[in-house]
Amino acid sequence: MKTDSEGLHGTVRRGVMWSSGSNLLLRLGGVLVGIVLARLLTPEQFGVYAVALTVQGVLMAVADFGLSADLIRARNPAPRAPTVASLGLVTGTILTLSMAFSAPAVAAALGSPSAAPAISVLAITLLLAGAGVVPFAMLQRRFDQKTLFLIGIIDFVVSTTITLLLIAAGWGVMALAVGRVVAQVGSLILQFALSGERPRYGFNRAEIGSILRFGVPVSAANVLSWALLGIDKVVIAILLGPVALGLYVLAFNISAWPMTAVGQVVRSVAMPMFARTLHQPRDHSLGGAFALTWALSLPIAAGLGTLASPLVNVVYGERWAEAATVLAVLALFGALRATFDVFVAYLLAHGASGAIVIVQVLWIVALLPTMYFGTMWFGIVGAGAAHVVVSLFIVAPAYLFVLRRVGAHLPSVGSAIWPPILMVLPAVGGAILVSALIGEQWIVLVAGGAFGAAAYSLLSYRWIRRRLKRMRETETASDPHLGSEDVVTT
Repeated sequence: MKTDSEGLHGTVRRGVMWSSGSNLLLRLGGVLVGIVLARLLTPEQFGVYAVALTVQGVLMAVADFGLSADLIRARNPAPRAPTVASLGLVTGTILTLSMAFSAPAVAAALGSPSAAPAISVLAITLLLAGAGVVPFAMLQRRFDQKTLFLIGIIDFVVSTTITLLLIAAGWGVMALAVGRVVAQVGSLILQFALSGERPRYGFNRAEIGSILRFGVPVSAANVLSWALLGIDKVVIAILLGPVALGLYVLAFNISAWPMTAVGQVVRSVAMPMFARTLHQPRDHSLGGAFALTWALSLPIAAGLGTLASPLVNVVYGERWAEAATVLAVLALFGALRATFDVFVAYLLAHGASGAIVIVQVLWIVALLPTMYFGTMWFGIVGAGAAHVVVSLFIVAPAYLFVLRRVGAHLPSVGSAIWPPILMVLPAVGGAILVSALIGEQWIVLVAGGAFGAAAYSLLSYRWIRRRLKRMRETETASDPHLGSEDVVTT
């Protein structure tokens, strides 16, 4: 935990360093495991598991109920913790039972009856998530990314080992579900052991009201957010079947690399940082966080889109070749998701959870018909295009509108949009030219990727450096005596 003299900048810097290192390592490991699984499983098996994950993902958002965010932003979290713990356990239990008992009907409705056993097993993760709300929130609040990194590494090793062993034993899709549950049990134990928290339960009526007022809109926003990322899979499963869904899921997972590599690093420290700069007269923290997120996620997305075909064919195998086209479309959506995550963190820190719900409702209302007709007319490529179109023309303007309403400094956001775009264009053009001159796909992938990365790095170095300097100046201007327990509510 940081001392008062170190200031906010030192704490955030260490949090970013640990979060960056852990995410890079874990995501690299996740990519490698994904490649192995793609070699072992068929597109149809991927599609079946995707149906189970879609159901679990939507309900997992409810299991949190906005409780972790409430503790992160609370001035004094200790009195609230027992009530938060009880609410998390109750919601987790109810959702686990509901998901387990409804698994056969839900799987059949989604056109994949064989997903029912995996859905039932994954239901246990909802109870585990609800039980771990308090220790996880306290680790996040303290910027203790070092501990979260250790927990993440152990979770990854346990999950991967069990999954691969069970696949080798012939468990198929069920191996993925069992591996996830066992690993999450271990993570829950470690969260309590390493956070210093102990299971404490109770109901304080004086606290419940404020917790629910904040948590219900956050939970609704989380549900809508997960629903937005699950609608495409539901529509594809119903209209096109599990094989097409498996191809789409592979492309969608790859397109999420900007979100996982960059967005999660920013997410882990963004909301606590925004909460601690609430009362600065000229708060440019949103502009700084957006600039770095966009500058790092955009080139990753551009590289994925440009080199989609050689990437899929060389790394995952030719039986996944049809996923390359939709990956080229979805890549931009991955970068946009990373920036939306920054917007959500800022709004949560300012207590504007209701505004997030409004944007999410608008998003889902626009996406539903766009996704349905896009998929019906153009297959999985139309599904990917639906995400991009709605994000650019509906979601982004809506977020900017509500951010302006809560006092965000939008000029600092606007000034950060175009420089990365202008710098990534020559890098993409060069990568395309290099690719056109080479025949072998693996050489295209390596040479094109290396040229694009080098070109963008050279073009963007000074701009990113200036942005980092401005962020440091902004943080230095904040209260130097702001302690780690001074997170305030609005």
